[in-house]
Amino acid sequence: MKIKQVRVTPIAFRDAPLLNASGIHEPYALRSIIEVESDNGYIGLGESYGDAPVLSVLQAMQDSLVDLDPFDLNGLRARVVKTVAALKPGTAGAELAPGSHPSKQVANAYSAFEVAFLDLQARSLGMPLVDLLGGAVRDEVPFSAYLFLKYAEHVGSPYKPDRWGEGISPEQIVAQARTMIEENGFKSIKLKAGTLLGPEHEVACIKALRQAFPGTPLRIDPNGNWSVETSLRMAELMGDDLQYYEDPCPGLEGMAEVHKRTGIPLATNMVVTDFDEFRRSVALNSVQIVLADHHYWGGLRDTQILARMCDTFGLGVSMHSNSHLGISLMAMTHVAAAVPNLSYACDTHYPWQEPDEEVIKGGKLPIVDGCVKVSRTPGLGVELDYDQLAKLNDQYLTCGIRSRNDVTQMQKYDPSWKALKPRF
Repeated sequence: MKIKQVRVTPIAFRDAPLLNASGIHEPYALRSIIEVESDNGYIGLGESYGDAPVLSVLQAMQDSLVDLDPFDLNGLRARVVKTVAALKPGTAGAELAPGSHPSKQVANAYSAFEVAFLDLQARSLGMPLVDLLGGAVRDEVPFSAYLFLKYAEHVGSPYKPDRWGEGISPEQIVAQARTMIEENGFKSIKLKAGTLLGPEHEVACIKALRQAFPGTPLRIDPNGNWSVETSLRMAELMGDDLQYYEDPCPGLEGMAEVHKRTGIPLATNMVVTDFDEFRRSVALNSVQIVLADHHYWGGLRDTQILARMCDTFGLGVSMHSNSHLGISLMAMTHVAAAVPNLSYACDTHYPWQEPDEEVIKGGKLPIVDGCVKVSRTPGLGVELDYDQLAKLNDQYLTCGIRSRNDVTQMQKYDPSWKALKPRF
């Protein structure tokens, strides 16, 4: 079996005005859809970032993969390394999309194609992808409700407001959580923090959630936008409200100090993003839970290696999320199902994505009782809807966004806004 053709299609889908440490989400999120077609008629699927620096690498890879055996993952990696070495470094703005920073170009390009290669392998063998990863240790994977402070609509919005409405007050955040839990059955809750609204307001939201959902595990994620001092002060205010404290402050040293002085388990997708940072984190005891993300850890099998490393050093493991569609969600689900030591429900932005903008046949994947079932059909178990792919590609071509920049988007609300970390 040889690869006959590779297609990389950039897409854009509507994204809500969600506040974060950098500023606010833009009206559209960018992704790329990868198709790897074999000479005997199978097509493997992948999904990755759609920002210009990443897209340039993915598109440059296409011709080099023709005639490669889809089981030759070492050959894939060699071609990724060669392609990245021949390109100029990524452009400004890449750091705002996790994994699209220039230092992650090899890992995220390899991952994008590795998922498609593994999907193709599994389809050709007539087995679900999870079986190529050693088999499923669970039939369904738990995910967490992912809450955001948000505005009701984008400034100068190109489309009508989303159904979630404003999410600023603690009462509105509780209402957002109730809707998300009623619709998806989530058993844990995460709140994105580090926003312009300030730490005290965000902690008030956690307090409101604790009162409204007693016994439900809670997490807060300031994206490293609080200083060590602020992180300590907020930890004292929250007391034992948290299941874990995600990236409260910048840097391995800062995280180590917060853990040392509070004893609260710290999680990260920011200070441990490769195996060198993992090694340094273990030495400092910076984090106790690593949030994996196959998109920039180098694929599904490298995610399994990371999980085994976490097990070796007594660390918890779960999964980080970025704005994504169903191919990424199902890839996350297959690898999470093959990780015995998955310690916590995974993150997902999926409930925020509009139902008419899914790129797979059948529409959005169901989340039931907070879980996504592992498909037992060959490969990832999803198929492309080519009408939807064309629609979202047209939206990419007309939306005017080529690299995510939450700072410049926030400047449309506040011209004086600047990137600053830690802000508080």
